[in-house]
Amino acid sequence: MATRSPYEVLGVPKTASDDEIKKSYRKLAREFHPDRNPGDAAAEDRFKEVQAAYDTLSDPEKRRAYDTFGDGAGRGFPGGAGTGGVRFEQFDLGDLGDLLGGMFGGGARRQGARSPMRGDDLETTVRISFEDSLRGVQARVPVEAETVCSECHGTGAEPGTSPVVCPECGGRGVVSDSQGLFAFSQPCPRCQGNGAIVEKPCRHCRGSGRERRTKRYSVNIPAGARSGTRVRLKGKGEAGRNGGPDGDLYVIVEVDPSPLFERRGADLVLDVPVTYAEAALGAEVQIPTPEGPVSLKVPAGTESGKLLRMKGRGAPRLKGNGRGDLLARVKVTVPKKLTKAEREALESYRKVSRENPRERVYS
Repeated sequence: MATRSPYEVLGVPKTASDDEIKKSYRKLAREFHPDRNPGDAAAEDRFKEVQAAYDTLSDPEKRRAYDTFGDGAGRGFPGGAGTGGVRFEQFDLGDLGDLLGGMFGGGARRQGARSPMRGDDLETTVRISFEDSLRGVQARVPVEAETVCSECHGTGAEPGTSPVVCPECGGRGVVSDSQGLFAFSQPCPRCQGNGAIVEKPCRHCRGSGRERRTKRYSVNIPAGARSGTRVRLKGKGEAGRNGGPDGDLYVIVEVDPSPLFERRGADLVLDVPVTYAEAALGAEVQIPTPEGPVSLKVPAGTESGKLLRMKGRGAPRLKGNGRGDLLARVKVTVPKKLTKAEREALESYRKVSRENPRERVYS
């Protein structure tokens, strides 16, 4: 009976990128992990199917071999029939040189146990206040990751016991399948290519050597961080396999908006309300900045919407030294209610005013 292709198992198209394949795998592996579905045989079978599919598509050589020999109907993937009744998963397609060498009785032999594999990278988000984004802050982030089993320390064997060399393949992880003129190498069916078998699986991780745990890390958010800033914590991702290095953790920063300031790169924009008299006659007004209040000079004749630049009063620059600028955007206010004295003063001003602002627009 034909089985689904690895692309169908992971729910991705054949054109999927490595990142898309990894993202789909991580989602499905978490969903069907035995620790989350204790006693659910169907979920455990699905988990194994997802693992096998990812093992094929995450390896460039295996994926290329599958795309070459598979037909999307089970051929080239565990369970499907290959040409001439020989299943393609029996071939060691990770190295086509070994395959061709085996056909003619020569070539290098595959080394036994699986190669070390780097752990997956992880991402998480942390939300900070606008003020903390300007001065920098240390935050704590919780991360759920697949780690080495705390009981068996990754061996998969019950504490007090150890994996033993596979008697079927002698620790090589592969066995030879001679068919007349041809001799093919295939993963050892006894140890599944590991080169070792676990006679008494660890009860805590069910022999996988791994478990999911939530860890909390401290991360230093640099001064000047913006929404979308990525901070890398090396080696804090998922644990590597077969002695491979751990992946990295990327912390994505999200910054709460400020009620006063608007970010433009390292510059900050601040709306500064002024009266008509202050804009017309000029004035010095107090305005807030990230480092405390300062005095801003508003030149006489300043129009509403004009930006007044204050050097070095903005946000710290993430790359390079110094700070950005503060852009004070003048907003001329119009009083909604006038006292008698204010009305009389404005009436007197209107009588002596020579300005006709519509003349510049309509003439």
